[in-house]
Amino acid sequence: MAVELAIAAAKALFSVLLVLQVMSLGVFFERKVSALIQDRIGANRASIFGVAALGLVNTLVADPVKFLVKEDVVPAGTDRLLHFIAPVLSVVPVLVTFAVVPFGDVLVVGGREINLQAASLNIGILYVLAMVSLAVYGVVLAGWASNNRWSLLGGIRGSAQMISYEIAMGLALIGVVMTYNTLDLQEMARAQGHYLLGGWLPAWGILYQPIAFLIFMTAGIAESKRIPFDLPESESELIAGYFTEYSGPKHLLFMMSDFVDVVLVAALVTTLFFGGWQVPYLARTGFVFPWGTAVALPSIVVALLQVTSFALKLVFFTWLQTVIRWTLPRFRYDQLMRLGWQGLLPLSLVNVVATGLVVVLATRPAA
Repeated sequence: MAVELAIAAAKALFSVLLVLQVMSLGVFFERKVSALIQDRIGANRASIFGVAALGLVNTLVADPVKFLVKEDVVPAGTDRLLHFIAPVLSVVPVLVTFAVVPFGDVLVVGGREINLQAASLNIGILYVLAMVSLAVYGVVLAGWASNNRWSLLGGIRGSAQMISYEIAMGLALIGVVMTYNTLDLQEMARAQGHYLLGGWLPAWGILYQPIAFLIFMTAGIAESKRIPFDLPESESELIAGYFTEYSGPKHLLFMMSDFVDVVLVAALVTTLFFGGWQVPYLARTGFVFPWGTAVALPSIVVALLQVTSFALKLVFFTWLQTVIRWTLPRFRYDQLMRLGWQGLLPLSLVNVVATGLVVVLATRPAA
């Protein structure tokens, strides 16, 4: 029992550390990619012994320390309890969502098979939807508890936006569930280990559900409240939206929740549509190439390759969201709602119906 608890704790710790590291890279991308797009240098002032490390010292050391040592100002007239709970409620549900995201297949140690997933749930998709939907309470409470009209307007915008796009996101996931016939994210990742075209083309989810990918990616960016969907914050209109009246560590928690949301979208896109931890032609015993060559590898090496593959895909989709964020302008609010209700929702319904027809025709016994 003690060994099982230690293994579970180690997997959970590794999952959180991986997320935080990719989140830190996402913040770095935010600073440097925006600078490159706008022909600026970007963060480069802070240094340790004269070493700025391309702005990493600014991003990973100076900025977090600055937020942590700032005074925590609570304006008069606010609900102090809810003002404290809101940032915690915004970031914790997103972090615990990663418990069901697999970062590898299995690691064999001393005859024991360790599933490389913090929590093995056969209803992983439902767990993800439940946790993601809880984060909206942090946004609403922050807007209401701040006793500020701009914060309240940002909270209302955030709740309306998240509810609107969660419907399309859920319907996109239904198409994925119908394709894999499971709610378990680990089983979905394993199902993408098959091959098409005589064993040459990895059968990743993007080949089966390209429309669901576009819907999920769009809705995911909207859920993370990033440009072009940053109406709940929109600095030019609402200062900082629902967290205008936050400072110090609480403000840092809200910023952290935004970037963890970005990593979560990247992790789910990777797991559902791009093979998750899968490496082309890599099986549990090593590489098996379609032309017949096989290269045996120890279990630890296979696990390291899988975790590295998952991490690289995670970094790529985090970077991609940053590029989108600094390329597209912000939508008007009517455009935001029109895209969600009149664009993504009908398209997701069509995708579910089309997926159902394909599944029925594919499983119909031959006459």
